[in-house]
Amino acid sequence: MIVVTGATGNVGRPLVQALASAGETVTAVSRRPSDTEPQTGVRHRQADLTEPESLKPALDGADALFLLVAGGGEGVSASGILDVAGAAGVRRVVLLSSQGAGTRPQSPSHAPLRAFEDDLRQSGLQWTVLRPSGFASNAFLWAASVRERRTVAAPFPGVGLPVIDPADIGEVAAAVLREAGHGGHTYELTGPSPLSPREQAEAIGQALGTPVRFVEQSRDEARAQLLRFMPEPVVDGTLAILGEPFAAEQRVSPAVEQILGRPARTFAHWAQRNIAAFR
Repeated sequence: MIVVTGATGNVGRPLVQALASAGETVTAVSRRPSDTEPQTGVRHRQADLTEPESLKPALDGADALFLLVAGGGEGVSASGILDVAGAAGVRRVVLLSSQGAGTRPQSPSHAPLRAFEDDLRQSGLQWTVLRPSGFASNAFLWAASVRERRTVAAPFPGVGLPVIDPADIGEVAAAVLREAGHGGHTYELTGPSPLSPREQAEAIGQALGTPVRFVEQSRDEARAQLLRFMPEPVVDGTLAILGEPFAAEQRVSPAVEQILGRPARTFAHWAQRNIAAFR
């Protein structure tokens, strides 16, 4: 049995679906009751990773665990979670980390996740770490302005990054959880090509069938907007990657295609699939 934390999120939903479709028995864990339709082979449980003991009922009978740590790992005890998992009989853990944990391990925004990775590697459990680049679904931040004004406002209009479709992350995680040979590996996951915010706005407009105007924000304007729902260290780390990415953060990784046997989905594909949010 496989336990999936963060099961109602952008990665967790497609991961649970992929595992269930493959005939796996899944426990879907979230902090709030699920409003999803019942699925064969899937049971839903509530737990909070800031309280590792709350995971115990969900881990009963599990041999594998997918860990999604919200908020970059702040306030979450890696050792506490891994101790509870190991005591429950879990032998394999797949951690959803972040590309920045590899490229910026000392930054306040990504150091907690890097420390979580290190604890997992030293836990004695079989481990795999997934380090995705920025999510295509971050474009949902623009949904209201596209619906109301057909406008996207963002900083750094010409800086391209290979954002990844969360569904690809979920499918990669499902493969890693089900297949042999992934233990002890760290996989960087990206989309198929770098894309700038201006190009993302154009892709949304193409999916809508009507132009979407791009408005360049200053760094300060973007920071003020992000601070409404993100901790300050995460905001500053995010803006650093968006505005002054390292070469490694702009590089396209082959891992999605190597694991899934198909190319990573494009941002245009993500926009088409999710266009209802922008209408």
